[in-house]
Amino acid sequence: RLVYLLASILPLDTAREQALLEAGNLEEALRLMHESLRHEIEILEVRSKIASEAQTEMTRQQKEYILRQQLRAIQSELGEAESGEAEIDQLRERLEQLDAPEEIKREANRELSRLSKIPAASPEHQVLRTYLDYVVELPWNRGTEDRLDIPRARAILDEDHFDLREIKDRILEHLGVLKLNPQAKAPILCFVGPPGVGKTSLGQSIARALGRKFERMSLGGLHDEAELRGHRRTYIGALPGRLIQVIRRAGSNNPVLMLDELDKLGRDFRGDPAAALLEVLDPEQNCAFRDNYLDLPFDLSRVFFITTANTLDTIPAPLLDRMETLRLSGYSLEEKTQIARRYLLPRQFSQAGVTEEMLTLPDDAIRAIVARYTREAGLRQLERQIGRLARKVALRFAESANGHPIMVGVDDLIEHLGPEPFGVEELRREMPPGVAAGLAWTEAGGDVLYIEATLLPGGRDLTLTGQLGDVMRESARAAQSYVWSHAHELQIDPAQFREQGLHVHVPAGAVPKDGPSAGIAMATAMASLYCGRAVRGDTAMTGEITLTGLVLPIGGVKIKVLAARRAGIRRVILPRGN
Repeated sequence: RLVYLLASILPLDTAREQALLEAGNLEEALRLMHESLRHEIEILEVRSKIASEAQTEMTRQQKEYILRQQLRAIQSELGEAESGEAEIDQLRERLEQLDAPEEIKREANRELSRLSKIPAASPEHQVLRTYLDYVVELPWNRGTEDRLDIPRARAILDEDHFDLREIKDRILEHLGVLKLNPQAKAPILCFVGPPGVGKTSLGQSIARALGRKFERMSLGGLHDEAELRGHRRTYIGALPGRLIQVIRRAGSNNPVLMLDELDKLGRDFRGDPAAALLEVLDPEQNCAFRDNYLDLPFDLSRVFFITTANTLDTIPAPLLDRMETLRLSGYSLEEKTQIARRYLLPRQFSQAGVTEEMLTLPDDAIRAIVARYTREAGLRQLERQIGRLARKVALRFAESANGHPIMVGVDDLIEHLGPEPFGVEELRREMPPGVAAGLAWTEAGGDVLYIEATLLPGGRDLTLTGQLGDVMRESARAAQSYVWSHAHELQIDPAQFREQGLHVHVPAGAVPKDGPSAGIAMATAMASLYCGRAVRGDTAMTGEITLTGLVLPIGGVKIKVLAARRAGIRRVILPRGN
């Protein structure tokens, strides 16, 4: 009776109940009931353990809730709001004071409303918080007032940089426009020139003349478009692009922003930064620039953009079309002497702790340093040599307490600076027939190329050496064809072209050369060789020649003429088109 009573009370399944009914004796029935009871006890123990753990967790949560309520009550009594609520109230107050278009304020208030509903522990809360920080810190309608004092601006530009007349005039023109029309859009200038001529430092001088903030952003090696336009907020760790960060850092919507090394932008699977700049550097489009992170229109039309590049070859044509190009050529010997006297000597003396009483450097010594210790269009190597000289003088005064003033003349340079790495370029006094002086453009400031031609008895073809590029090789063939076709006019025996080969060499042989501007020099060298008459030693020439004898214009005239002048050449033949 006890077994059957328990079986009716316990929640046994049908199979267990049937087995109990089929038990042959009391012992088997008791054994089956014992197993069922043990199974039920194990289930009850597990339930009890789970209930105990759940009760403990509920007790901990209740404890935290009570403590938080007490903390809130204490903060309320002290007049301190909860940190999260305080942040939201602070953001709301800053948004009310924000000087921005209504569209910006409306979007920011919508995001702030979302932020107030998101728990502080949520990752989305921090993303929205950072986003609203950027919105309220950007200078939407806040800019610096331009100083439109043109004489003062002219004095600042002249004080900071020597010469560069064209660029200074362009800046002063913009100041004049702003004086008549304060809402005029800022120009987008592109300074192109060899290294070391002062492109980057010119931007700081322009900002000082205008009375604006100056910010610089290097584009060299930049290959990710998102670096400029920012990442979308859906990405973890997203940030605005560099342009918006620079504007935020400047705290002004009209700074002078220099985009340095524009010609060294990268390009790969992550995007083309040059294409992203098409909108930024277009005054008709950048009035509503949308960063991927902000996704709000920001007016960049008041920003004074200045870009710098060493060459225009790698800049895409659509981007180049949006900028006003201003070229900075190399400096002449006289200009470098003046710049060294006015700027480089005081700066290097100051850094080395040397005064003008300790070291005297006359102009002829400076000219000797320029001519014999540097070969560049810019000034960096010259400044290094002056700095080296100043350090040697500083060492001498540091070693001797009673040092006497030192005057470094031309003859003393070898003692202080070592052997001259560059000899003074002198023209070839006696040039044999078949040699002509051409002029080449280089990033280091131009060079004189002596083109040499010689006849090869028994030869048949034209041989070209000197690491010439395809364009220069074609110029040589065009020059030969012109001379051959005009042999009678030049009093040349046409048989020489058929019976003898021609070898043209352009030293230095280890330096790659290319371009069409040596065509006239090659034609002159060939005509000189076939006629047996030497070219004048004091004459250099540059120009692209055609088969009909036209001489077409070329580039880099100033640099080429300066190179001829350095070499002692006083007579230069240029295309009439230049």
